[in-house]
Amino acid sequence: MNTKEKICLFGGTFDPPHIGHLLVAQTIFEAEKFDKIVFIPTFKTPDKDNVTNIKDRLAMLTMAVTSNPNFEICDIEINRGGTSYTVDTILEYKKEFNLSSNEIFYLIGSDSLQNFHNWKEPEQILDNCRVIVALRPGFKPSDISNWILRKVRFASIPRFEISSSTIRSRWRDDKTIRYMVTQPVWEYINDHGMYQ
Repeated sequence: MNTKEKICLFGGTFDPPHIGHLLVAQTIFEAEKFDKIVFIPTFKTPDKDNVTNIKDRLAMLTMAVTSNPNFEICDIEINRGGTSYTVDTILEYKKEFNLSSNEIFYLIGSDSLQNFHNWKEPEQILDNCRVIVALRPGFKPSDISNWILRKVRFASIPRFEISSSTIRSRWRDDKTIRYMVTQPVWEYINDHGMYQ
């Protein structure tokens, strides 16, 4: 009998990818017994300007996740080009790997959930995959519409308070980002003069 893998997609700008991303992914992997976590770097985000170019973000993400056999990177949004929308990625991934809506999971942070109703076709996303939410500090479920809350599941994992924007800001202020990113990512940021 051919059993399909239980897959969780994890999209983001990963600018830079940090220990928080890796900890959340590994913890979710264990808690939900996934076969793999698939990192999907955004090509162009609809809501953020001044994102580092995809070549550098992909290089850093590759360095950050390659040593973990439970992680892989999918370049579906890079290959598609243009603005990256989660709904398009989920539909394309499902079709390419012949998955049903129950076989594909999508991981987001609770900070993203607060803006989820403004995403492109949020109902389509909820109908075509199972959304898992990793809680971030300061999250209040009361801020979220019921039609969304009914269809998402909150992951029971520890909270990790690291953000890419904090890392970029600390780097610009000449403060350490040691232990926030992996050593190869730190070296890449340093060698390529990023986040000046």
